[in-house]
Amino acid sequence: MTAGMRVGSDRSVAMMVFALLAVASLLPVLLTPIPPMVDYLNHLARMYILSRNGTPDANPYYEVAWALYPNLAMDLLIPQIARLISVENATRLFLLLSQLLIVGGALALERVVKGRVHLAGFAALMFLYCLPFTWGFVNFEFGLGVALWGIAVYLIFVERASPLRFALHAVFVAVLFTAHFFALGVYGATLGFYELWRAHDRKVPYREVIWRLVLLAVPAVALFGIMQITAGSIGGEGTTWAFEFKPIWLFRIMNGYNLQVSAASALALMAALFVAARRGFLKLTPAGVWLGSGFVLLYLAIPSSLLGTSFADLRVIPAAALILPAFGSLSLPGRRWTVAALAIVCAVTSANLAVVYAIWLPYRADYASIIASFHKIDRGSKVLVGGGEGEDPPFNDLTQFPMFYAATLAVHYANAFVPNLFTAVGKQPVQARAAVERLAIPYGGPMPMRVLAAIAAGRTSPGIPPFIRNWTRDYDYLYVVGSPGANPLPDRLEELDRSARFVLYKIRRAP
Repeated sequence: MTAGMRVGSDRSVAMMVFALLAVASLLPVLLTPIPPMVDYLNHLARMYILSRNGTPDANPYYEVAWALYPNLAMDLLIPQIARLISVENATRLFLLLSQLLIVGGALALERVVKGRVHLAGFAALMFLYCLPFTWGFVNFEFGLGVALWGIAVYLIFVERASPLRFALHAVFVAVLFTAHFFALGVYGATLGFYELWRAHDRKVPYREVIWRLVLLAVPAVALFGIMQITAGSIGGEGTTWAFEFKPIWLFRIMNGYNLQVSAASALALMAALFVAARRGFLKLTPAGVWLGSGFVLLYLAIPSSLLGTSFADLRVIPAAALILPAFGSLSLPGRRWTVAALAIVCAVTSANLAVVYAIWLPYRADYASIIASFHKIDRGSKVLVGGGEGEDPPFNDLTQFPMFYAATLAVHYANAFVPNLFTAVGKQPVQARAAVERLAIPYGGPMPMRVLAAIAAGRTSPGIPPFIRNWTRDYDYLYVVGSPGANPLPDRLEELDRSARFVLYKIRRAP
């Protein structure tokens, strides 16, 4: 067999492997009515409220207040799609579209940069169920997919006349600004790093460099101005750094459900990349070196919580993993190395997919059980969520994490008030009405039962949050999520329903 025939055969095998992995990666969304991704259920509950806004069945505890928030991708699209199909299916379709944008955008970017697809598709599949995506950061996932396409389009026109390049860039900035602010940041940072490399490589005069960077910034600055005029905002308060977690996230990023699988996948991938680079098989282009260095600095510099958005820094990792393969080349010397490379890709992707299937399929029954329990709740009730020890996320058992916000679906099925529903000003257009605003905790997880038990026994302290200070009088029902146990407060709670992951209690009013 000649070298050309061998290369063609290897490419055909790689394409077949990619196709099989792609089908296996997209299938979970098609098989699962409600994907068990932590924030996903909370977003789904909000989609129900938006879709029923202004109708006789609208939830009485929430109101819709639109403003220019840079986090509105699903809020704008899903209610429109839900006019044709159910809200549940419209939300699932949005998730599937986000995954297709991620994979397709990575392929398109590599095609533009190198003239062929080679590495990016496999990288996208390996990271399709990474931690930020499996925890349900769906607006970010959608926005990052759009950003990949935007970067590809920009590079197509990078040497063209500035008016055309600026017009296309402005369109993507507007879409990304509306979709998700961090995705816009990834897009802007990538183009900024690329322009700096271009200026260095071509000895571009400083005046031209400044002009091109200004053109990059103008659309975003204009939208910031419009946002201020229209009383919009970006997120909330709270910016913190957690430098001790930055090396840890590198090993936790690959899988959002199983830390052992994530660490093993990350180690296998790092070892393979190290060997390939050491032997000279894997190389980054000069532009790729600049981009990679920029992403490293960005990851180190960005806070862990930015403007009230948690896990901001770890989102840089999948962004870099989806962009950098377009600027790398892998030249393997023989078929053995090709088979070994495909085996590693298949092992990492399959290991993560196995965890996804093992968790997603059984959760179909768990979510069906909690939806059935909503029929035992009086419509218009107030529902509190408790359980666990207050660790968010529960790293001791991340398989329980997708149950944290399941009770928020009561806002649809029972027209209830649930304090954990995402209603943060600056992020979501749904807000709690004035009558229940004091009870809203838009980014809080289940309250630890030991705290609720102490309050019920009269052991209060100044540090007790207002929304649970009088929980036995303010709420009608309590969901305790996690492995069910004995009734913790028999004199206050009457059990109505239970499953393997929750218990529903009716609260006896305190005098």
